[in-house]
Amino acid sequence: MSRLAPQGTVLCPLSALDDTGAKGLFVGEGDARQNIFVVREGDAVFGYVNSCPHVGVPLEFEDDEFISEFGGEILCSTHGARFRISDGYCVSGPCSGDALEPVAVRVEGDNVVLV
Repeated sequence: MSRLAPQGTVLCPLSALDDTGAKGLFVGEGDARQNIFVVREGDAVFGYVNSCPHVGVPLEFEDDEFISEFGGEILCSTHGARFRISDGYCVSGPCSGDALEPVAVRVEGDNVVLV
C-alpha cells in the first residue's frame, strides 16, 4: 500500500539549510515514496523532486550537495546542467529550457514542511 506524506509533514529544521544550503530527503511510502530536496536562497525555501529532467538521475554530487560553488545554482552532477534555485528552470546544459519538478514547501516556525 502506498501513502503520500501528508500536508504539514516536517521535512527538516530550517537550521539544516544554511544560506543557499540544501538537503536531500525521501518522503512518502511504498510506490508514492519520492526522493526530493529542499534548498534555501536567502529567506526563501524551495522544494524539488531529486531527478534531472535530462535522464532522471539524482542531482547531488554527495549527500546534500546540490548547489554550484560558482553561481548559486542547482547543479546536476551527471551532465553539469544548471538550474535556478528560485524556480528550477534549466539555464544551461542538455536539458536547457526544461525545469525541475517542484514540491510545495513552506517554512512553519523553525521547520520546513510540505504544503
